[in-house]
Amino acid sequence: MKPVERPANPNFSSGPCSKRPGWDAGNLSVESLGRSHRSALGKGVLARAILETSEILGLPEGYRVGIVPASDTGAVELALWSLLGARPVDIFAWESFGKGWLTDITTQLKLDRVSVYEAGYGLLPDLSQANPAHDIVFTWNGTTSGVKVPDGDWISPDREGLTICDATSAVFAMELPWEKLDVVTYSWQKVLGGEGAHGMLILSPRAVERLESYTPPWPLPKIFRLTRGGKLIEGVFRGATINTPSMLCVSDYLDTLAWVRDTGGVAEAIRRSERNLAAIEDFVGRSDWIHFLAADEATRSSTSVCLTVDLEAAQVKEMVALLDSEGVAHDIGAYRDAPSGLRIWCGTTVEENDVKKLMPWLEWAYLQVRKD
Repeated sequence: MKPVERPANPNFSSGPCSKRPGWDAGNLSVESLGRSHRSALGKGVLARAILETSEILGLPEGYRVGIVPASDTGAVELALWSLLGARPVDIFAWESFGKGWLTDITTQLKLDRVSVYEAGYGLLPDLSQANPAHDIVFTWNGTTSGVKVPDGDWISPDREGLTICDATSAVFAMELPWEKLDVVTYSWQKVLGGEGAHGMLILSPRAVERLESYTPPWPLPKIFRLTRGGKLIEGVFRGATINTPSMLCVSDYLDTLAWVRDTGGVAEAIRRSERNLAAIEDFVGRSDWIHFLAADEATRSSTSVCLTVDLEAAQVKEMVALLDSEGVAHDIGAYRDAPSGLRIWCGTTVEENDVKKLMPWLEWAYLQVRKD
């Protein structure tokens, strides 16, 4: 039978992801709109976003946070172009975005001291191959495959190289071993339902030391430059952004940071995401027609949950369209490069009750499509 209860919020897109519960545009502070982002007011608002990010995430002393252009993609590429080349590189890739960084490193930067460790969708490469003497590039959570790194035990605490981690789907939803991560990137719209193409760049003191002691042999675009005269441009990490940000988007980010803080901080944010995953695990465990793409339970993502369905690819698209037309789940089709299936965002801004209410609709849609 057709389910009666519907999710109160049908937005399960993996990016931009759902706004926080209770979000209202009327709650946004707008005093900085129409003002220069380089005014004392504008820089103060940006500096507040940076400070609150550091405090809520509990970053180690000496770690710097900056707001950079072009979303998480821009933040990762800024790091790759600015930091790589000093040491050999180990790149771990198992889904679309990691393979994109592999292309950047081998085809665009044309580095010749590169070790590549790849795995197909649903799997992880052998992380034990990471060489502590090399720079390491990897995604923490494969947004398009639903496969995450289970922990940071494979990263040497005595490493000589840097770890460059694309964590856009993991920050505020998964435990991260900050002391083992030298560069971490994410975007507001992927993590907390934010708006606009803004990237967050977190640097350890070791990454700063690399920036100040190493000059890449290739030219750097202006939006990638973090040093001047061999010294870090500290203003980038104090609210003087490289290019013009949307102050409305900054206000939106601050609003959601306040919600994270008021609802229990990053620990509760992680628990919320984990509870959402558990709701799907319970449903999948009772169903014989739907499965996790992640082959190993320990590597299942709690944010971008990727599922396969015992239907032909065209039928899965019908199922996705049916759920969308019913207004119970928007934008949950698998990523275009991934195997056919469903991708349900279960990050901290999604309510557990909505995930639970969605599950019977998945079965209903599956049965409707299969009958046809």
